[in-house]
Amino acid sequence: MKVRMQKISAQNDSRPQKNRPEAKGYEGVQTFMRVVDGYFTTEQPKREYPLMEQILSPSNLNAAYKQVKGNGGAPGIDKMDCDRLLGYLREHGEQLTESIRQRTYRPNPVRRVEIPKDNGKKRLLGIPTVVDRVIQQAIAQVLTPIYERQFSEGSYGFRPRRGGKKALVKVTEIISQGYHYAVDIDLERFFDTVNHAKMIKILQRTIKDDAVISLIHKYLNAGVMVNGKYEETRDGTPQGGPLSPLLANILFNELDRELERRGHPFVRYADDGLIFCKSRRAAERVKESITKFIESRLKLRVNREKTECAYVGKLKFLGYGFYIRNGKCRLRLHQKTEARMRRRVKTITSRSNGVVGYAKRKQALAEYLRGWTEYYNLADMGSKVKEIDQWLRRRIRMCIWKAWKRPRTRVQNLIKCGIDKRQAYEWGNTSQGYWRIAHSWIASRAMPDEALHRAGYVWIGCYYKASALPKG
Repeated sequence: MKVRMQKISAQNDSRPQKNRPEAKGYEGVQTFMRVVDGYFTTEQPKREYPLMEQILSPSNLNAAYKQVKGNGGAPGIDKMDCDRLLGYLREHGEQLTESIRQRTYRPNPVRRVEIPKDNGKKRLLGIPTVVDRVIQQAIAQVLTPIYERQFSEGSYGFRPRRGGKKALVKVTEIISQGYHYAVDIDLERFFDTVNHAKMIKILQRTIKDDAVISLIHKYLNAGVMVNGKYEETRDGTPQGGPLSPLLANILFNELDRELERRGHPFVRYADDGLIFCKSRRAAERVKESITKFIESRLKLRVNREKTECAYVGKLKFLGYGFYIRNGKCRLRLHQKTEARMRRRVKTITSRSNGVVGYAKRKQALAEYLRGWTEYYNLADMGSKVKEIDQWLRRRIRMCIWKAWKRPRTRVQNLIKCGIDKRQAYEWGNTSQGYWRIAHSWIASRAMPDEALHRAGYVWIGCYYKASALPKG
């Protein structure tokens, strides 16, 4: 397949360019950009498009480049990686920014990637080229502070100084106020079904610079490459680019404001959210009315089979479950989250996962468990941690026993671990299965917890410390 190079020059659009009034908070900045020693510098000041000039300002583009470079990630359809990005910008930076000003810039299609989901389905991601990621990041950096003033307090996803843990704390506060039922709205493939016309209409309420609207519209219509073939994107905002989370929040802000107008407590993280009620009947009414609003006003599709009204103790939000004790809501580890974690641990400790050697397997296990525990440490799971760790150590012992392979090797290693020769010979030649052996007294005595830890193996208890919920 012949890969299309980044389009940075073409014939000028025939459509007339208009200067519209600048929105509140816009400021005129310098315009002409080039790259010197990895940094953008200005040459000629210009004030035609105030908002666009903020996006193309040297300081903003530098920050965008550093963010994209720091994030790394896979290349787009042009196969250019982050290591080659600076050289490209040094050579083509001026031409790139000028083509954006002249509205002749054409974003490349995104590269389609499919990510497996827990339910067996696949999540579609779109990977833009690194050049397009820099431009999208530059747009997002300028628009974010403008829209932050508009966003609801109930929105926590992909926003500065917010996040999943603060969203969970807010949920516990609402439930503790007596809202014991909630509506969990499930949208069908949100990022693939965003209505472009609706998205642009909402953006135009705030963004009064036609050049910025035009550039965002081009990204929405850039298309995707699937197995070497180009496909149009008449709907959706590809999940994977720096601009998509902000656009999602801008669209969902319409829903947030409607919920506020109706007086419904809610917490939303991107397209995952809960709307709280004090009774099941009230939750059913909210479900029906909000579904109509989402489908008619936002032009999105609601999955009516998966959208549910339920007691909060039966719901899952951001991997957590909830329970009420003495009138206060607490967080627990949801059973689906635990099952997913166990599957991941099995993959890491499997001898057929491509990880070669004890050291790499230990490192991969430690990195995963540290990150997992850091996120789920808000849950009350003291007894659950003990149960999981017992299973995990048994899993580790099974892997070690498998690695010993031959009976002769097992006998020798059992003797080295302090088992007498008769018992070592008996157990080294046993026909019992790996998992059963890992639960036997001989495995626990030969490979005690302390010895496993000294050898570099870890489990959740090495990182988990029960603590009270932080303040939101």
